[in-house]
Amino acid sequence: MSADPLTTIRDTDFVFKNRSVKIVANRDSPKIDLPGMKVGPFKEGKEYEVRFWVAQELKRAGIAHLRLNEPLDLMMLNKIHWKESVQASQRVTSLPEDFYPKLRLYLEELNEKAIKKVEYRRDYEKARNLSDDITRTRLKKIVSLASSPAQTRQILGNLTKEELALYDYLYEKISKWRTEILKKQGGDEI
Repeated sequence: MSADPLTTIRDTDFVFKNRSVKIVANRDSPKIDLPGMKVGPFKEGKEYEVRFWVAQELKRAGIAHLRLNEPLDLMMLNKIHWKESVQASQRVTSLPEDFYPKLRLYLEELNEKAIKKVEYRRDYEKARNLSDDITRTRLKKIVSLASSPAQTRQILGNLTKEELALYDYLYEKISKWRTEILKKQGGDEI
């Protein structure tokens, strides 16, 4: 039985939020005691490695800023959108590592900026529309792949973990449905 696609999304987010990331201290800060761990002390301008969720809290407090390897932005979303749009109906392009957690984070940050400053509203709407188009296009391709005979892992290689869980779930359900719908009255398959 395939994994629940929604559980896979939550699991992927959990792993993403607990991975180590690099931060740079914006200012000196003493050691901070957190449940089960201590972070810091931090010296202004120095680079440190902490878990992502800790980095987010340090960023909110103004103590440090993140140094992501591949931050998501409108230019990258435009590029992904274009690549996905020009592919054949059953071909998906590869996405950056941790695309969906990064996408949710990017949209959340843009929305927070848009709430504070109206000039970010257009960027947020553009990013939201691109994101919707990308996910809708990929979802159509996943449904098409899941409705076809079993795919090789090579064909499915460009799916993210979240998408692969959805593909496996849909493939299993569609295969069972197809088997049931094609049974004869006496219980024999056609």
